[in-house]
Amino acid sequence: MSKYHVLQDVKDCIGCRACEVHCKEKNSSGPGVYNCKMVEVVAPAGKKMRVDYVYLSCFHCKKPWCVDACPTGAMRQRDEDGIVYVEGASCVGCKACITACPWTVPQWNPETGKVEKCDLCKDRIDAGLEPACVTKCTTGCLTFTTPAKASQASRQAFAERIMKHRR
Repeated sequence: MSKYHVLQDVKDCIGCRACEVHCKEKNSSGPGVYNCKMVEVVAPAGKKMRVDYVYLSCFHCKKPWCVDACPTGAMRQRDEDGIVYVEGASCVGCKACITACPWTVPQWNPETGKVEKCDLCKDRIDAGLEPACVTKCTTGCLTFTTPAKASQASRQAFAERIMKHRR
């Protein structure tokens, strides 16, 4: 698992997709390629319907199947922080990583004939900055953190919501 995590506060997200736009801009991703995406989830809320937006990107798995499936070694994982990324020069476009990923996170870019995926903006992290999706989030609902802090924040928010409804 990566040393880093992007945490979303769903209740603050308005589905503006600024995260997608700035990710695409930063990575010069082609049409149809989304290294992160907002998924609209519609659910009943009493007699009405409720719409939430859920942020999805690479999970940077502890033992990523995409890395194991890549025949050229283009799909890699950094030892120091667990970030999974594509070394574009080595990618031959076989799409084995896309097939291997249970969440089909790696994306095919037909313009380049190569695979792309979220690398948490590793160049920005290395420069002491946060990923583009986080820094450009319109409502600030995305937070760049560690898994331990993200887990604690999620548990805390859940507990606060329960207490709010009990009063």
